[in-house]
Amino acid sequence: MPVLAHGETHPGKRTSNEDALLVAIRLGLFVVADGMGGHRAGEVASALAVKAVEESIAAADQPDGDHLEFAVRLANDRVYAASEAQPDCAGMGTTIVAALVSETQVIYASVGDSRLYRWRAGALTQLTRDDSWVERMLEQEGLTPAEVQQHPMRHVLTEVVGVRTGLDPQASSFPWIAGDVLLLCSDGLHGAVGPERLQEWLGSGVEVAKITSGLVSEALARGASDNVTAIVVRIDSATRS
Repeated sequence: MPVLAHGETHPGKRTSNEDALLVAIRLGLFVVADGMGGHRAGEVASALAVKAVEESIAAADQPDGDHLEFAVRLANDRVYAASEAQPDCAGMGTTIVAALVSETQVIYASVGDSRLYRWRAGALTQLTRDDSWVERMLEQEGLTPAEVQQHPMRHVLTEVVGVRTGLDPQASSFPWIAGDVLLLCSDGLHGAVGPERLQEWLGSGVEVAKITSGLVSEALARGASDNVTAIVVRIDSATRS
């Protein structure tokens, strides 16, 4: 698999960590989930979701966008079923962002506000769209990015994994180019570290582990109040078969 990857997570200022991540280079699969719910149920939700996606993709011979969409729906069903069966987990849910790297393309899907970014040839692009109230307002009311950062509703999500049946995630894809760098992260990271700094870190050319550690450390230094999770993936032509 033509990738180098590293992931890290930190509780931030919180006493527990409800984020979960997966770095499975053998599958070309990378996942970040940010759980929510009382009585530590967020930890349950994110772990269930990540495991469901991993098991689903691992069971497919040549996974594609349909497989990734099915995997996220499976995650939704498992989290919802657990919330119905366990009183302490009632109402729990989780965001999710997943990227599947094949020999020719990257397939990705997201629910909630965990994000996928791509650095390519000096430019940073946010590939996923947040499922959030503010995102709707950006489209409908023309809010500016500065207004979004200060808006009291900026953390309200319109879609998460596990809170209802019938979730219909949509996968997207793009052909990768050698040198592409991907960042999957929870809002604890992208809410604290702006796009200019993300671009600098991803384009730094240092080892992916150093980029990941540097991003998490910078988010903490900037006062991130939420859990902070990041996975950095570099697609490397030298390892392409």
